[in-house]
Amino acid sequence: MKQIIYITIFLFLANCSTHSVKLGKRCTKIAEDNTYEKSLIWLIDKKSIETFDQKINKKNCEINGENG
Repeated sequence: MKQIIYITIFLFLANCSTHSVKLGKRCTKIAEDNTYEKSLIWLIDKKSIETFDQKINKKNCEINGENG
């Protein structure tokens, strides 16, 4: 229970800084070395938030072969 509280507090505090928090499974495109990143929590610099969904999104997870 304490971990849930700490994570929630962290998300609220992170959102108040120069970064924004996006929740939900998202993936990057496959790189040249056949690797990619995936996460459920993304911390994004507010300067690049407008282009974030174009680069990192759920559709990339499906293309990369992720289930669900």
